[in-house]
Amino acid sequence: MTNPLPGPPPNWPGQAPFGPPGYPPPVGYPPPGYGVYPPPGYGGYPPPGYPPPAQPFGWGWKPGVIPLHPLPLSEIFSGAAGYIRANPKATIGLTAVIVAISSILTLLLGFVAPSDGDNLGAVMGALIGVAPTALATILLSGMLTVVVARAVFGSAITIGAAWDRVRGRLPALIGLSVLQVGAAVLLTGGAVLTVVGVARAANGVVAALVGIPLVLLLIAALAYLFTVLAFAPVAIVLERKPVLAAIERSFALVRHRFWRILGIRVLAGLITAILSGLASLPFSVIGEVLSIGVQGPTVLGTAFTTVGQAIGQIITAPFSAGVVVLLYVDARIRSEAFDVVLRSGAARGPAAAAFTDDIWLTPGR
Repeated sequence: MTNPLPGPPPNWPGQAPFGPPGYPPPVGYPPPGYGVYPPPGYGGYPPPGYPPPAQPFGWGWKPGVIPLHPLPLSEIFSGAAGYIRANPKATIGLTAVIVAISSILTLLLGFVAPSDGDNLGAVMGALIGVAPTALATILLSGMLTVVVARAVFGSAITIGAAWDRVRGRLPALIGLSVLQVGAAVLLTGGAVLTVVGVARAANGVVAALVGIPLVLLLIAALAYLFTVLAFAPVAIVLERKPVLAAIERSFALVRHRFWRILGIRVLAGLITAILSGLASLPFSVIGEVLSIGVQGPTVLGTAFTTVGQAIGQIITAPFSAGVVVLLYVDARIRSEAFDVVLRSGAARGPAAAAFTDDIWLTPGR
């Protein structure tokens, strides 16, 4: 076998210069977009300036007024305001109707109820005047709870549908309110009777020494009840529990997060008190001016004061209800990983109203 003839030496005249070793690149190389970041189909983190990758069902997914993860204070307050903007008819409109009716009834009953005579008559008059407001507050709280629950999934609800959901739970809500008021009256009455008894048995100095710590204990006890029973009305409406089971449920959800819930509710109460006071202040001033030179309040002055109080309640009641319900949602997420259950309901879309109503009955982990 003979060896092939050697080729021409390098730089031989008429020969092309040698290029880099290896095969030449194919025609059309490099492909379009080569060297551009990110490459097509890249699924990692984009560089600054690109939108983040979609997370439709992950952390931070927000199908409604809140993201479905443990809620900080800012998201609780923004959600409590956001559901009002999302469904004004079932929040401001509903509140305005209920508050207007209860205010008119309270105003009328205040003129016809007994206000003088013996102590029993005065107490009966006060109870008659307070009854419409108490019933309106119970009804409004229950219906707004349903509105907030739907808003978590991004769906709205009509006033009629909210009433259908709540009317069967009204007896339990009223029973819970009676128990709460009864407990507060017993605690307050016991403290007052103790101080009065000490004052009669000893003197005013001893009564003051006993009364000051007793009042502090009374405030602590009322704050404790105010906090541990916060979720009982929500459990009655959303989880359809009876009164005692709802109280037990509220105790369980508040456990281990008592101070956080108390602090947020107190802060929300301060905000609503300031807003309500600012809204009702002009009407209260007009009512006082109309009563100048007259012994006792006049009809027109009382009417202006009542209108101011009603406007303040219309502005603040939906926000207060929203804070309580979203605190309940946050407590279930933190203690039961309920956000996983909420995502399964929200994935069905806002049109799945029946499912999103029943999902609150689903236990967490």
